[in-house]
Amino acid sequence: MLEFLANVDWSAVTPYIAIGFAAQLVDGALGMAFGVICSTLLVSVMGVPPARASAGVHLVEVFTTGASGISHVLHKNVDWSLFARLAIPGVIGGCAGAYLLSNIDASVTRPIVMLYLTCIGFYLLYKALTYPTAPKPKEAKVATPLGLIGGFLDASGGGGWGPVVTSNLLIQGTDPRKTVGTVNTAEFFLTTSISITFILTIGLEAFTLVTGGLLIGGLIAAPFGAVIAKRIQPKTLMLMVGTVLTATSLFSLYKALT
Repeated sequence: MLEFLANVDWSAVTPYIAIGFAAQLVDGALGMAFGVICSTLLVSVMGVPPARASAGVHLVEVFTTGASGISHVLHKNVDWSLFARLAIPGVIGGCAGAYLLSNIDASVTRPIVMLYLTCIGFYLLYKALTYPTAPKPKEAKVATPLGLIGGFLDASGGGGWGPVVTSNLLIQGTDPRKTVGTVNTAEFFLTTSISITFILTIGLEAFTLVTGGLLIGGLIAAPFGAVIAKRIQPKTLMLMVGTVLTATSLFSLYKALT
């Protein structure tokens, strides 16, 4: 083990540790953006095929969402009734999306994935600009379909569970703190099922040293998300994430189409 660590090019891995840390910090605070940010950078900057990028990100999220979920449970940020309505359909949709992405040519899926991520970026900007200052918490009326769609898009696009599910729940007027905590905790079961599906369809070769860097950074940041969710309003962070994600995705979409 020590010999393996000594042979690792840490100068090459460090940027991915930083990406994993920043993405998970935002994800823990907003209930979104880890998969979207990481997948965008892996596909556009590193040129990783969408299926491999999604597989690597979801394997990392098994650990980061587990740590984040435990932290949210300890801080009492989880609505267990809403959790059940999200987790079960989310797992079903996630497995279906992972299977579909694993059996489609990467050259075909890349523009589609980048277009999807661009739309998510614009949606985050819209949410940031229209986010109410002090919303009154309401019970979610539509949750199961959100879980199903969010799980499918998350697996097939390499990210999207948080942007789709968290944003739509907030539109319905749910409590931001409980929403973020519940979505993050449910995501652990989603990412675990998606990772298993990817392993069965494309094998362990999809997971690279880059995945290890994202994992290290994500695990370091995971416990802090629950604290941030309780103390900081998400509007500013959401605006920053939406801006960066939209710009990056538009550039990636341009490169994919030219």
